Amino acid sequence: MARSLVVKVTCGAEDPERCNQAFTVAAAAVASGATVSLWLTGEAAWFAVPGRAEEFSLPLATPLADLLDAVVTGGTVTLCSQCAARREITEADVRPGVGIAGAALFAEAVLTDGVQALVY
Repeated sequence: MARSLVVKVTCGAEDPERCNQAFTVAAAAVASGATVSLWLTGEAAWFAVPGRAEEFSLPLATPLADLLDAVVTGGTVTLCSQCAARREITEADVRPGVGIAGAALFAEAVLTDGVQALVY
């Protein structure tokens, strides 16, 4: 049985390599059969909004929209509720397959036995 992975990405287009790495690791883990939970926090919160991942570009990297689609399809994607509120992003604004939750659910996820948590 594969381990579970929680990936928290805190950056966006202002730090494209670190941002893309988080999505790449999450998508690769989904492809390997792991249970994956991707958390969008800080400036990464914008990728919960339709069209934003498609605007992101990093030379020689898999498109962020493709990576996000892979995680939405094979794992879970959650937008931090406080990060969403600070950016005035509501449930009506997010792409299908993305939920909004707070720190209590994140803490529960990372404190579960057998979970590996990574923060980018």
